[in-house]
Amino acid sequence: MKKKNKVVVIAGPTAVGKSEAGIKLAQWYGGEIISGDSMQIYKGLDIGTAKVSPSEQQLIPHHLIDKKSPSESYSAAEFQEDADRLIDHLNDKNKLPIVVGGTGFYLRGLTRKLDFHNANVDELYRRNLETFAAEHGSEALHEKLKQVDPESAESIHYNNVKKIIRALEIYHVTGKKKKDFSFQEDNDSPYHLVLIGMTMERDLLYERINKRVDQMVEEGVIEEARWLYQNFPKDCQAAQAIGYKEFFPYFKGEYNKEAAIEILKRNSRRYAKRQLTWFRNKENMTWFHITEKNKNEKIQEMIRFTAGELQ
Repeated sequence: MKKKNKVVVIAGPTAVGKSEAGIKLAQWYGGEIISGDSMQIYKGLDIGTAKVSPSEQQLIPHHLIDKKSPSESYSAAEFQEDADRLIDHLNDKNKLPIVVGGTGFYLRGLTRKLDFHNANVDELYRRNLETFAAEHGSEALHEKLKQVDPESAESIHYNNVKKIIRALEIYHVTGKKKKDFSFQEDNDSPYHLVLIGMTMERDLLYERINKRVDQMVEEGVIEEARWLYQNFPKDCQAAQAIGYKEFFPYFKGEYNKEAAIEILKRNSRRYAKRQLTWFRNKENMTWFHITEKNKNEKIQEMIRFTAGELQ
């Protein structure tokens, strides 16, 4: 029987400190990092995606960053294929692959080897629904599901945005209700998998998100968003990213810069909440609760935990 390839996944909400933890684990184990963020694949989108700095990329090799133009699409199926190939390659070199990111469906597709050819995923439709939920709320999204699949709507809580979107996507692509369509959510992982989740108290996380947005504005995220707005189609996948689309109405004169910044903070907080819900519902992770004071201690705990799991 073939030995399973080793892979560590570090996941959690935006601004919780995943990148720093990934770099420290990679330094300890002589590993390399695979980005599990759906938007860091795009060239030129650096500030709004919280991409690691060039010096950090020189310190530890990072993969699946800056590989696509913002005009191109990039799907969970492509990520699965690219990451799987990298995991094979790194294991062959006796390097530990560490997947770091917060895009839940990408990570789920990789760690459970979902068959996307049979899953009928429509990434653009999914992103449009995510945008709708961010702008109008989860209850309005739930109403959409009630109209086409009331049975699923009854069984899915209106706050579970991911499940609502999946049920709507199944109906959109196949014309079938969710109960009539099988999806391989419970596949065993093909990897020797270590799943690490990072979390923190919500008030602290939201404070960090707000500060991060302010820092992004200082670093030039508005100019980055303007470049995206002026040079690429408004319906391209990259233009749907939180961190950029919030500024488009500002560019059109629909509201001022301060309002755009506040909307970005709000959308980022909502996204973090959805990320936590996804990982807690979908993945059997070992969680590490981070505070401002215990961060280094918790990263050391992650290193020891990983050593035990990889034996």
